[in-house]
Amino acid sequence: MSIANVIALFGGVALFLFGMQLMGDGLKKVAGNKLELVLWKLSGTPVKGIILGTVVTAVIQSSSATSAMVVGFVNTGMMTITQSISIVMGANIGTSITGWLLCLSLLGGQGGWLSLLSTDTISAVVAFVGIIWLMFSKKESRKHLGGIMLGFAVLMYGMHAMSDAVSPLKESEKFRSLLTMFDNPVLGILVGIAITALLQSNSASVGILQAISVTGAVSWAAAFPMIMGMGIGASIPVLLSAVGAKRSGKRTAMVYLLINLFGTLACTLLFYGIHAFVHFPFMQNNRSVDMFGIAVMNTLYRVVAIILLMPFTKSLAQLTGVIFREQPDEQEEQKPDRPEIMQLEERFLENPVLALKQSREALLHMASITEKSLFSSFDLVQSYNEETAKEVIHAEEMADHYEDALGTYLIKLTGKPLNHDETLEISLYLHTVGDFERISDHSVNLQEAAQEVSEKKGKFSEDAMDELRVLDRALRKIVGMTFQSFREQDLNLACKVEPLEERIDSLCQTAKLNHVARLQTKVCTLEQGFVFNDIIGNFERVADHCSNIAVALVELHADSFDTHEYLNGIKSRQDTNFREMYEQYSQEFEFMS
Repeated sequence: MSIANVIALFGGVALFLFGMQLMGDGLKKVAGNKLELVLWKLSGTPVKGIILGTVVTAVIQSSSATSAMVVGFVNTGMMTITQSISIVMGANIGTSITGWLLCLSLLGGQGGWLSLLSTDTISAVVAFVGIIWLMFSKKESRKHLGGIMLGFAVLMYGMHAMSDAVSPLKESEKFRSLLTMFDNPVLGILVGIAITALLQSNSASVGILQAISVTGAVSWAAAFPMIMGMGIGASIPVLLSAVGAKRSGKRTAMVYLLINLFGTLACTLLFYGIHAFVHFPFMQNNRSVDMFGIAVMNTLYRVVAIILLMPFTKSLAQLTGVIFREQPDEQEEQKPDRPEIMQLEERFLENPVLALKQSREALLHMASITEKSLFSSFDLVQSYNEETAKEVIHAEEMADHYEDALGTYLIKLTGKPLNHDETLEISLYLHTVGDFERISDHSVNLQEAAQEVSEKKGKFSEDAMDELRVLDRALRKIVGMTFQSFREQDLNLACKVEPLEERIDSLCQTAKLNHVARLQTKVCTLEQGFVFNDIIGNFERVADHCSNIAVALVELHADSFDTHEYLNGIKSRQDTNFREMYEQYSQEFEFMS
């Protein structure tokens, strides 16, 4: 084998790996980049987990990538260790799909019309169509299909280049004797581990083995232990992905290694134990294996290994708990009063769909805390108590943690490749997280105002209390509508917020004027007047922030964030719906004359 052949071999490996990545990226885009969410939401039972792990890995062409995603799920508490085990098992099966794709290169060598299905012909046609779609099509879906086709073509060309590079070894007795050494199961497994650890891809390792098989020098006896070792070697990138993860994430990464270790051990004992008595014919006399045989062997081994390990899922989870014992500092992290926002998973930044899903859940949790805190502050205005006041203050501190962590996380996400919808969704969250935090600030302001009234033994007049009760009801309604519309992405409900915000503004102005009149007639004291105005001002600001959130939601679906245009359009046109809703709110919320 000349230096030129060695260079060609490395070039073929490079094309092969690039083709795999290109095809996997294209498949993910065609799937709408929703594979990660499907994997998370539908992995409820072991069988579902195995099926989903198989399908997702077959699409993205990497069991390591699937397992690394699962590490992130478990690390954030979105998935349990037990759920992750079944998905990792499925990933081990799904990674064997690439070997079957490469078997297409066996076609076309029989002459006749089958020659049209040769590797060169298929790759040329696919590459030609793919580049046309990628460069000239205006539809994103067709561009992605073009990327898949180009990836497949590059993959096949890489395979062809590797096969051509090693073809001179057919006549080399030294090469044949070298591969004969791998008939030893232990040595074959170690070589398989080394190759995959180097390439960081189990599919690529098996593909290279298939390319070498064209020389006729790879025997069944050598291929089987190497394939088992390649599965173990694929654990290396998964283990690396868990560096810096919490205990649960590290346990999940360890699951991948344990599944392959025990799968290899079980299949080795079973296969070679039976072989000792039956003497499989294909294992005799160094019978060579072709690409198809390697694909069959790879898939069959993985399926059998998973079947053998399925009954021991809980035992595997327990074993990872023994290997990674819970530390005191992790127990501290799990205290319920610690802000859950700190669990935002940095690994998901490479998967915008997951990162946005996680951000949305964190924002909804923040909204829930803020809503509860605000309603508690309303209660304090009516009747002050110290315990509720402490809860309001604590909730505001948590909201601050949310705003800081979410803001930082979303800004990092903006630096990743995003489609149009994802960019708009990030804009919505960045717009609204500040409003949610400011509402929590107003909760504390209301708590402080209520505390001042309580400490000074003050009391508002009955008219003032009636006005506060009306505003209390209006504020509870607008907050409830706003937060519900955000949670459910309900645009109809969001559009009802602005008329109520206008009504609340009008009520607040009337309340201020009424209170000035009460101050002039000495019904209320000047000191009470300051506190009353503070409370009214905070009510007004809360309604404004509700309006901001609702408008941002509406504008997201209007494919624009020109909120001023939206508001001016509503107020200037005074359309029928707006007037009807405003009149309805005017009747529902009015002061006693």
